[in-house]
Amino acid sequence: MRQNPARRTALLDAAIEVLAREGSRGLTLRAVDAEAQVPVGTSSNYFFNRAELLRQIMRRTRERLTPDPAALAATMAATPSPELVALLLRQVHQRMDADRSSYLAMLELRLEGTRRPELGADLNKILSAELEDNVRFHQDAGLPGDRVTIILMYLAVHGMIVDDLTVPDVLSGSAGELIDELSGRLLGNSARDTP
Repeated sequence: MRQNPARRTALLDAAIEVLAREGSRGLTLRAVDAEAQVPVGTSSNYFFNRAELLRQIMRRTRERLTPDPAALAATMAATPSPELVALLLRQVHQRMDADRSSYLAMLELRLEGTRRPELGADLNKILSAELEDNVRFHQDAGLPGDRVTIILMYLAVHGMIVDDLTVPDVLSGSAGELIDELSGRLLGNSARDTP
């Protein structure tokens, strides 16, 4: 297997685009090569098989959707409050909206995980750890809300993002307004007053 990290990342980014655009059935090593504009067979030098490619796509989407540490630190300089929670949730939405391909690819991976038990097991581990990391971050930062409230916000925002990216006409109101309303109802009315 080849070990050029920059080439591997470029191939994974191409695979994310293919998966988001064409779905699971369209994701082939040949399609990844075409998207990355590399010679046919290049992807097979980096990924043992399709299952390995799917696992690495999962990891790469997480990297792409993780907030920039400096930007997150700047946000977290504010006093813990319902308004800060609403801001953090809006930033989650903004990251997903800015990298639609990664989020849509993750949706495709979730569907594929229902058909491939090994991928489903990997997804369960990664997404369970992500949820626990979010709960721990929220609690360690002293943000308002107990564990159940944090999980409800996580589920609601991710459900809203799915609709916003796939059937945007279903939602009434802007994502920011809906997030502020969600935060306000779960944490107190003050989150509704944020710009």
